[in-house]
Amino acid sequence: MSKFNDILTPMTVNVLVSLAAGTLMGWLLRGKFSRQQALQAAAIAAETAETESHVMGELGEYKLILVVRNDLKMGKGKVAAQCSHASVSCYKQIAKKNPDMLKQWEFYGQPKVVTKVQDEESLLQLAQKARELGLVTSIIQDAGRTQIAPGSKTVLGVGPGPAALVDRVTGELKLY
Repeated sequence: MSKFNDILTPMTVNVLVSLAAGTLMGWLLRGKFSRQQALQAAAIAAETAETESHVMGELGEYKLILVVRNDLKMGKGKVAAQCSHASVSCYKQIAKKNPDMLKQWEFYGQPKVVTKVQDEESLLQLAQKARELGLVTSIIQDAGRTQIAPGSKTVLGVGPGPAALVDRVTGELKLY
């Protein structure tokens, strides 16, 4: 019995209680935030699911929208490169923040749609709206080595996320 009392000192008890409390707190916080985002997305998807005709990526499914600034008059290759940067950035973010949503997007074929806006102000407004809805966003700034001035905001990535939620931000945009 004396060996047990030697091991179970007040300091050991404090360390064990602290570890348990920290682990429990981390587990609860992680569950709270990911559940909250999932519930919001599910509610919005349910609202619009019954009222629209759909194709792949539109009914409770997931998609990534790329919004290109039309006023910069970028060449096709430049647009492709900037959209690629936005796609990779959004992918990295969703992989960290919500791996389950990433799996759903991948399951539905990783739909991506390229749209356009007229200017930087419109791009920034869309980004703000998307962030307010809890969507992943990525604004790409050009390095300025070829066609565009350094620091120009060229493309906004929105998602991957539930199609109904993404459409609340980008649904009115024209295809690029």
